[in-house]
Amino acid sequence: MSWITTHDLHAFTAAAGPFLRAEPAPHTVLLTVTASLDAAGLDRYGDGTPEFGWWRRPGGRVAGAFLYTPPFPLVLARMPDAAAVELAELRAADGLPVSGVNAGRAAAEAFAAAWTARTGAAGTVEERHRLYRLGELVPPDPAPSGRARPATEDDRDLLVDWTREFSVESGGGSGDPERAVADRLAYGGATLWEDSGRPVSYAGVTRTVAGMVRVAPVYTPPPLRRRGYAAAVTAAVSSAASAAGAREVLLFTDLANPTSNALYQRLGYAPVEDHLVISFSGRTSS
Repeated sequence: MSWITTHDLHAFTAAAGPFLRAEPAPHTVLLTVTASLDAAGLDRYGDGTPEFGWWRRPGGRVAGAFLYTPPFPLVLARMPDAAAVELAELRAADGLPVSGVNAGRAAAEAFAAAWTARTGAAGTVEERHRLYRLGELVPPDPAPSGRARPATEDDRDLLVDWTREFSVESGGGSGDPERAVADRLAYGGATLWEDSGRPVSYAGVTRTVAGMVRVAPVYTPPPLRRRGYAAAVTAAVSSAASAAGAREVLLFTDLANPTSNALYQRLGYAPVEDHLVISFSGRTSS
């Protein structure tokens, strides 16, 4: 059992791709981030050089993977606890930085326990997310006034502003807002809800990978909330993704936000699993 690491995206997708694609829902972040890196460049999420890795069981079968796009946390695939512990210990022994980990609960907790024990760093759960999968779409009723339309280059400045505001509110991010918007516009991954000819809400979608697409982000400016716009634009992009052939339409919610969790369940989304984002701070000597 061992980890193999590389900065070569194509070597990673060749080795770990079949493992990730076999279960696209729990691996949605790894699949969509690697797709964006491949299409938009390795600097899509920042200037740091991305790092990738995969873990093999005895006999050679891949059963774990990670990606790291600094300065963001490590993103872990589903994996045995032993693989998460080994990864933490290897990175600590090599003096490699780990600001945090983003993964399903089991992998995140196993890695965090090993990392804090080895380095003396403190681990703090910063975010608790729930992954949802669309079942039968239930459009909002009554629907708000307005209509959905694809975003265009003319909407670029607005989308950059809204992406930046969303990132501040959510405490997360997908890199530079201008790069994120340019990437989404390049493959038609941005939709606006308009009311009386004015954009009032926005939903993005990832590239479709392994028959899976994820809705992200969904944003309505604060003065325009509680009018049903977010539900309407989410329903619109969810319907479009299904019509385009996506077998799984996914999204994440922040468990600290009961409004969004209730909203997406009303639209027909059902829980899949919980994920944690854990940050590390303090002593890191091994």
